[in-house]
Amino acid sequence: MQKLTVMQAFAATVKKHGDAIAFKQKDQTTTWNAYDARVRSVAKALIAASVEPHEGVAIVGFNRAEWLYADVGAIFAGAIPAGIYTTSSPEQIAYIVNHADARIVFTDSIEQTKKLLEVKGAMPKLEKIVQWSEEPPTDAMVSTFEAFVATGADVDERALEARMSAQKPDDACTLIYTSGTTGTPKGVLLSHQNLTWTAKASELLGFVEGDNGVSYLPLSHIAEQMLTIHVPMSLGLVITFAESVEKMPEALREARPTYFLGVPRVWEKMQAKMQAAGESAPPLRKRIARWARRVGLRGGYADQRGESRPMMYGLASSIVFSKVRERIGLDRCRFALTGAAPISKDTLEFFLSLGLPLYEIYGMSECTGPATQSLPNAYRTGAVGKVLAGAELKIAEDGEVLVRGEHVFLGYLKDEASTKEAIDAEGWLHTGDVGELDADGYLRITDRKKELLITAGGENVAPQLVEGLLKSIPVVAQAVVVGDRQKYLAALLTLDPERVVAEAKQAGSPATDAHSASECATFRAHVEKQIDRVNERLARVQTVKRFTILPAELTVDGGELTPTMKLRRKIISQKYATQIASMYSD
Repeated sequence: MQKLTVMQAFAATVKKHGDAIAFKQKDQTTTWNAYDARVRSVAKALIAASVEPHEGVAIVGFNRAEWLYADVGAIFAGAIPAGIYTTSSPEQIAYIVNHADARIVFTDSIEQTKKLLEVKGAMPKLEKIVQWSEEPPTDAMVSTFEAFVATGADVDERALEARMSAQKPDDACTLIYTSGTTGTPKGVLLSHQNLTWTAKASELLGFVEGDNGVSYLPLSHIAEQMLTIHVPMSLGLVITFAESVEKMPEALREARPTYFLGVPRVWEKMQAKMQAAGESAPPLRKRIARWARRVGLRGGYADQRGESRPMMYGLASSIVFSKVRERIGLDRCRFALTGAAPISKDTLEFFLSLGLPLYEIYGMSECTGPATQSLPNAYRTGAVGKVLAGAELKIAEDGEVLVRGEHVFLGYLKDEASTKEAIDAEGWLHTGDVGELDADGYLRITDRKKELLITAGGENVAPQLVEGLLKSIPVVAQAVVVGDRQKYLAALLTLDPERVVAEAKQAGSPATDAHSASECATFRAHVEKQIDRVNERLARVQTVKRFTILPAELTVDGGELTPTMKLRRKIISQKYATQIASMYSD
């Protein structure tokens, strides 16, 4: 495969699809030609602002066209863009702005701009904040997006072309900051080749011209960057920007995407809403739905084995599956993807039973997103797919998953020691995940190497396995298993607010919401019976002996989850130290 820069990949698509739609935002559409013109105008403004090659440019805002203009414009100018999560605190934003050596930061709102102004004294290099929506606060440091772009009008086109042509495929191109589940975020340096090679390798999923997706996950995360920026840039796909995370379901119904990536929590929330709606359906409709789902599940597993689907699959699809998919906006979806965190088998089988298999993708920022992929004609429920075409994957002696290929990152910015820990002398990326390969080459991730619990008896336990089974209990929304250096495992549970009332009624509990349910002895006994059934499926050392029901869900705003919904185990352990300690007191 020919090595390309991002500019070369973009130019090829603009040449081929110039007048076609690149993205949609509310009622507005933007063509590839207009996208290109806008990117160039931002790049010229950055040059006019004396941004030097390899200098950082930071972006903090929700997904929309201006995010892409800022990101790709920075790349065209030879700078290195760094996305920042919108949920970041002022101090966290300051850390990344300083670490990336950014003098210019793009923001989407007064809220984000005020965060920067609050800590501007801690960012000595910061010179300009460019806000792309709302009226910005009055401050000499702050500019509107249009006013900033106008400053580049007099920059000669040849100056921009010189910046673009000076860049080579193996040069650093963008910075992805890790979500910091175990400490301070690291800056993952990705090259042009990392991005363009991975985008091309993703074509094997079967994308075709005219495919479209919905952008709503944080663009500071590599998965959303690949699916919103680089894969569309490689193939000329169409993106619809959701107005907010909360309005994503509305965007799905409007766009009817042909591909869609949901982190596990998104799929779990969809499942909960659909199950809650099903419980209120008339008895006949319930029976039909249960029958259809049994047929669907058998059909889904038959597909995976290369066998014929059950005879009644077509009927089940026409009277149940097709209607469900249409209602949620996934009636045209060929690739329903899940990644970024572990997903429970219960959720995988729920969607499989509705004729909507979820194709798991496994990877990390350090390999530009995917290390493995599941394909419509090659997937296994509970496995994360096979190694990305053109890359290598193996299991080390201690069970760690190792990856090698053109998608492996250049290194961590300003952190040579961590880079050497991550990439060994033979070029293998040490993922930190523990997994196993089956005879057909499908990878199963069993746990994070650093998250393995070691009991007081010296036995290793993978918490994610147990957590997945606990989340199969219908009313359980989230589960965190604890027990490192303890005699037994315990769990913190949160409840699904969509199901609490129905579950309480079934249990004979007077609880009316998650908070009252967490304090109700009758409800607790009801949950305990279901945990006992889960324990029957586990080895003795894996069983959960005690549990605590928390009164509210774990959230990003509360600090317990990363922006991509991964558990921040250290913070959870600190925040709920009292509850955890009580489960180990006599």
